[in-house]
Amino acid sequence: MKTLSYLLGVTSYTALSSALPQGVPIPPISDPIPPAGPLASRVRFAGTNIAGFDFGCGIDGTCDTTKAFDVAGKSNGIQQMQHFVKDDGLNAFRLPVSWQFLVNNKLGAPLDATNLATYDQLVQGCVTSGAAMCIIDIHNYARWNNMIIAQTPGGPTNEQLASLWSQLATKYKDQPQVAFDIMNEPHDIPDLKAWGHSSQVAVTAIRNAGAKQTILLPGTNFASAELFISSGSADVLSRVTNPGGGIDGLVYNVHKYLDADNSGTNAECAKNNIDTAFKPLAAYLRTNQRMAMLTETGGGPNAQSCMAMLCQQNDFINANADVYLGVVSWAAGGFDQNYVITQTPKMVGTSFLDQPLVTMCTVNKFRGVKGWA
Repeated sequence: MKTLSYLLGVTSYTALSSALPQGVPIPPISDPIPPAGPLASRVRFAGTNIAGFDFGCGIDGTCDTTKAFDVAGKSNGIQQMQHFVKDDGLNAFRLPVSWQFLVNNKLGAPLDATNLATYDQLVQGCVTSGAAMCIIDIHNYARWNNMIIAQTPGGPTNEQLASLWSQLATKYKDQPQVAFDIMNEPHDIPDLKAWGHSSQVAVTAIRNAGAKQTILLPGTNFASAELFISSGSADVLSRVTNPGGGIDGLVYNVHKYLDADNSGTNAECAKNNIDTAFKPLAAYLRTNQRMAMLTETGGGPNAQSCMAMLCQQNDFINANADVYLGVVSWAAGGFDQNYVITQTPKMVGTSFLDQPLVTMCTVNKFRGVKGWA
């Protein structure tokens, strides 16, 4: 969760200072495998979010599309993904975009051809980078302009959500690397069963369009991994199925930051989330034969607390890869070096230099992930 207007006005990629902060080591690239869990020892997918097209969105689902940042055409988002794949051995990227941007602020309208073509440059850049998973993420918090899907009178309807996803699924159904994250961080949902129904509507629309790829299902409380069971999200989303009644390709989508207030807005980390979130969730997933994917997590790039705790968290997830499909951290792309938890690599001449936290806790933990292979 990144609270309030965390993205507003952040649309530049700053030049590199000549040296990293004092006392921050860059560990050598290695390929350690954490202690094996019950059934597996390495997640299938790992990478980072490539933010930009979501800039200007607040947690109330309002999105100022004039602040959406073309991270593909006006920045080096595609080159970042190529670097993460080729130099770091990562293979998954989440590509946030607002609902408003895709339909040019016309709720229920067809996808806007110009805006879709602009966003599609990023999607195709991901596909051609060699990535195994390129996640389309509608970054709207289960809302449109402060109105909750199918729960606020006069607000967005399930039919409008289905229309959005039917069109996107139709466009990308023949690109197996593309996955569908039906909504970023629902929160403060009055009727959780109604959200489950909205999720079902989106899944049905995607499958009826002929798309067979992975679909990510988020719960309430900003998709909190810690509260996924206690909030009732697990129960509600367990009832969401493919049109034939099966659950193939339906993966729970969870988020969890490491700062004290769970917001992802603080540089320092306070917890590794193992005992409070990922251990009990792993037990639930194993018992119920389901999988989850962590698509937002992170901390201050130069904070020693985060270098310890994020690595511990990622070790645990690797060790329980029978139930955790992957980890996609927050965030690179259009963020500059001043963003508090930036993962945007720095330019040194014509080459990229990763943030220390990315090197230590992402590359060192996940390098060489194999996707579905």
